[in-house]
Amino acid sequence: MMRGVILGVTATLVVIGLVLYIGVRAGMMPANADGKPSKLERWAAKTSLQATLAREAPTTAPPIALNDANLIAGIRLYAATCAVCHGASDGNPSRIARGLYQHPPQLAKDGVEDDPEGVTYWKVDHGIRFTGMPAFGKTLRDEQIWQLALFLKHMDGLPPAPQRVWKAVKSEAAGPPTADR
Repeated sequence: MMRGVILGVTATLVVIGLVLYIGVRAGMMPANADGKPSKLERWAAKTSLQATLAREAPTTAPPIALNDANLIAGIRLYAATCAVCHGASDGNPSRIARGLYQHPPQLAKDGVEDDPEGVTYWKVDHGIRFTGMPAFGKTLRDEQIWQLALFLKHMDGLPPAPQRVWKAVKSEAAGPPTADR
């Protein structure tokens, strides 16, 4: 009796795996960047990211001071590395951002001020799989990643000097789409 149950469960799992494999090989899983993701895909990506962040994101206070110099350094790094996808101070997405899948949040509008600095640090350091978010851990120093995290945490309430620098950041690639569709 037990042997039959085990064989039945094993056969079912093999058949499910085979059907999934054939579906992927047949192109039934969309690969286009402008396609709408399935509910399963959205659930799996969100659940996996939340679990990884809970397990790996730093929970200690940032190792750098919250001051104008670090905020301005974070703003300048953002302008050089992030604004092309996440938008500038005007909140308008660039042409690149419009074509990305997943659509990157436009941080001047959809900020991450409610995220702990450690979560933002982790996302910048490691990137996010299956999105356009690259890992900057090998190209930026830890201090620079923390400067970005501090800026993003406080971007909605910047002191006057950093606020002036932030307002000067404009998206060079922003503008209306050029395709006539």
